[in-house]
Amino acid sequence: MLLPIMFRFLPILLFASFTLNAAEIPWVQVDPSGKLVYKSTERGDRIMDFSFAGYMGGGVALPAPAVAKTVNPSGGEDDSAAIQAAIDNVSSMPLVAGFRGAVLLSPGVFTCKATLTIKSAGVVLRGSGSGVDGRGTTLRLAGGPHVCINISGPRAAEPPGPSTPLTDTYVPCGANSFEVADATAFHAGDTILIRRPVTPAWVHFMDMDTLVRDGKKETWIAGETHMQRRIVSIAGRRITVDMPLADSLDPKYLNPPGASIARIQPATRISQVGVESLHIVAPAQSVSIDQPLYKAIQMDGVADGFLRDISIADTTNSVSVGGNSARITVDNLRITHTVATQGAAKPADLSSNSPQTLFNRCTSTGDNLFYFVTGARVTGPIVLLNCTFKGSGHLQPHQRWATGLLVDNCHCPGGGIDFMNRGEMGSGHGWTIGWAVAWNCSAKSFIIQNPPGSVNWAIGCKGTFETSARPFAKEPKLPAGIIESANTPVAPESLYPSGHPHPLNKTKHPGAEVFHAGAI
Repeated sequence: MLLPIMFRFLPILLFASFTLNAAEIPWVQVDPSGKLVYKSTERGDRIMDFSFAGYMGGGVALPAPAVAKTVNPSGGEDDSAAIQAAIDNVSSMPLVAGFRGAVLLSPGVFTCKATLTIKSAGVVLRGSGSGVDGRGTTLRLAGGPHVCINISGPRAAEPPGPSTPLTDTYVPCGANSFEVADATAFHAGDTILIRRPVTPAWVHFMDMDTLVRDGKKETWIAGETHMQRRIVSIAGRRITVDMPLADSLDPKYLNPPGASIARIQPATRISQVGVESLHIVAPAQSVSIDQPLYKAIQMDGVADGFLRDISIADTTNSVSVGGNSARITVDNLRITHTVATQGAAKPADLSSNSPQTLFNRCTSTGDNLFYFVTGARVTGPIVLLNCTFKGSGHLQPHQRWATGLLVDNCHCPGGGIDFMNRGEMGSGHGWTIGWAVAWNCSAKSFIIQNPPGSVNWAIGCKGTFETSARPFAKEPKLPAGIIESANTPVAPESLYPSGHPHPLNKTKHPGAEVFHAGAI
């Protein structure tokens, strides 16, 4: 179980009284009072506060609801129906303090030929241990390829309400306030969508209007990117939100129509759901990813959910958290592969399309795969913390402009950590990530590239730092990101947690004091 975080650092930006030259000042340091101090770029951008990632927004212990139903292995050909019946039975029970109860699977082997589905709030599927020594609970996948466990809520969302343009000349990454043309229709407590248009000017600035593969033009992204936040306070036309922004907003490339905010009703999701303390094993298959696959866990339409103490063997595209989820913790999840996937297209063991996701103490062992990927247009904070990945694979954000990723004290001794432009790879993945940080990590190799108008950092990291051109090209070499203290770990040891303690269901950082030091 993740323990409650009792002491967290209040973030501030670098105050002007420091006398060091800007180049000598670390991007993050701890001041004498124990606060994290962030250096800003010339335009005010900084490494964002990542403490909001995880269950209940971070800093809250994972729950342990009481057992409501117990299922024993039958020793027969398929236990799926019996487990599903128990899940459905508990799903019909009333909610008490957010939970209906846990379905406990007794020690032994359960054969599963069908997907187990959780679609009601307050339900936890709990095994009797994740060990492979026969004393825990094993879900043995059989029959045709399928997903072992699907946790899925409704995906309904109401259309956005009143909107107003942002009027700042520039809103930096890491900021938690901005000015709008008219704030009269908004109130503290409102949930808003910050809408960042994908304009031809911005796509050209990113050099993403030149993607052509096999003679066919590829589209990087279109439409909008979004950040969802909650209003904490309004002073005149200045709005302060609960979490810092994971991307910058530059009118030079976003007008017209320009960035705007709109009041929304948060998407309908199920909450307080999870899976824990079990072992999932699939038949070993050396196949390509375009064939039917055994998968471990898919989660979408969930707010405040968790996966904990789970071992997984020989699934492909093993664990994914969908984009209609938020505030998810994946803790102590271990994936092993006895055979490698075939083909050039690689599967992803861990995949996040969800903001405020924390992957803690996760491991993966295998070759020819991505250990972790982000999807298109997902915005952080997303955190990988204390994870280890063994084999020749890569930890690599995958496509189409994700932002706000922290890879903290993670290790890929035989593979790579890449924040890069994937160019024409796939269907035109292009710039995969901006405003990402590798902090005190180690890997065989790093590719840390700087997207136009953005920053990617590698700080205190150990390994070989490589430069490269866009895939399928030899030149020019793309600009390197900011590499600080290469091969020498830095303090603080970790950027997560940061911020100060926040109790359950109360606003974080209600009075956070923020100072701006100006240009670096």
